[in-house]
Amino acid sequence: MSENSVPVALARRSLEHYVTKGTLLSGDYSDPVLEGQAGTFVSLKKGGELRGCIGTIQSTQPTVADEIIHNAVKAATVDPRFNPVRAEELDEITISVDILGEPEPVQSHQELDPKVYGVIVRSGRRSGLLLPDLEGVDTVDQQVSIAKQKAGIGPHESVELYRFRVTRYT
Repeated sequence: MSENSVPVALARRSLEHYVTKGTLLSGDYSDPVLEGQAGTFVSLKKGGELRGCIGTIQSTQPTVADEIIHNAVKAATVDPRFNPVRAEELDEITISVDILGEPEPVQSHQELDPKVYGVIVRSGRRSGLLLPDLEGVDTVDQQVSIAKQKAGIGPHESVELYRFRVTRYT
């Protein structure tokens, strides 16, 4: 997996800086891809297996660059499924960054496609998100079911559905 893209290179610098120095990376990042605001997800893998993944549906930081920096650190340190990343693991970790498009409401499963769109499910205060084009997620029903599970929403509870596109960088 090549890590030549600007978002992935920034996520890697952020991860390495935090794990080795204990502080957030700072600086001025002027690449057009890193400007503006958007939600981002940073996924870490080790040996082809998920090692951490944290993101935001909509921006919480002033720029995409800041969003990536924060989410890279969170993926490595606060994903509840994993222990924090250790410095000796850094060389084994591969990174992907998804920059999210604006979510749009959909009325039915027919408007979804798990290879093209991510999905957000909402029921009251609970919401779950699943990124598009994930290995092993081949149907809309699988995608919605997993997003419901992540949100603690029962399989037969009705939900509001939203879809979004991503630009994935590896």
